[in-house]
Amino acid sequence: MKYIETDRLILRNWTLNDVKDQVEGLGNFETAKNLTVPFPYREENSIEYISKHLKNNVNSYAFAVELKENGKVIGGTSLDLIDGVYGGGVWLNENFTGRGYGTEIWIARAKFAFEVLGVDKLENGYFEFNERSRHMHEKVGHKTISNSVKYCPALKRNVVEIWTRLIREDFYKALNLANLMEIYNKIKI
Repeated sequence: MKYIETDRLILRNWTLNDVKDQVEGLGNFETAKNLTVPFPYREENSIEYISKHLKNNVNSYAFAVELKENGKVIGGTSLDLIDGVYGGGVWLNENFTGRGYGTEIWIARAKFAFEVLGVDKLENGYFEFNERSRHMHEKVGHKTISNSVKYCPALKRNVVEIWTRLIREDFYKALNLANLMEIYNKIKI
């Protein structure tokens, strides 16, 4: 089932057919070091995660990110309702970074949250050393609100996580400033 479609991607429900692609992406150290997923990430980890997220609901949305051209899952994104605020993250298989897919995912995810879920703000975190994520947060309008400490299984240590908030109005301003409205306007929900 299609949920969100960008120019090059489909964000849809996970299926157990996605296990191989998810393990490929999250089993890569360069991807896993920026997340709190088990590491090494194995097939059983993927089956457990996907089995819990086969259907989305109002409290938790988890999307596989699939390339339109060939159906390969190259990442994932989530929106989870925690203490009345949606948060979550985005990950992208290291082999597919640097091509603008992350920007499409971030914009599609925020558009879904603001236009379909009707929320006014989103909260996200990123590890302090993750420059790609920091840049993405800033590019789409996130503002830093706090820091916390989280354990990173891939690094086997605690790391500082920077928490950000994205307000709907800041998102639209940032898209205009960064000339990203063309991407936004092509997204179908």
